[in-house]
Amino acid sequence: MTGGGETWARAYYRNTSGAELRSVVTLMGPAGRTVELHCALPAHDEPGSCETPRSRSAGGPDAYAAVAEYAGAGPVEEAPLLLRAGSDRAPTPEASGRPEASG
Repeated sequence: MTGGGETWARAYYRNTSGAELRSVVTLMGPAGRTVELHCALPAHDEPGSCETPRSRSAGGPDAYAAVAEYAGAGPVEEAPLLLRAGSDRAPTPEASGRPEASG
């Protein structure tokens, strides 16, 4: 996500599994910059979110990508990976074949 000259990643969840789950949200940016946030997802049917800290943008939206991974409880090496979801880098107008918007 971008806004106000800042960039961050956010993942939404609703954990109805009956057990606490774990999530890792990773924001990858220009020059190999990476921010990784670990979240515990309580076992209840309320929606929640896991969000990286906002930081000053170091490029346009096309310079960033994000991945959210959800895993079961227990030791990391034994916990099953339940879901991995990622963003695509935002297409540039040239790559998408669409003309740039003008004001």
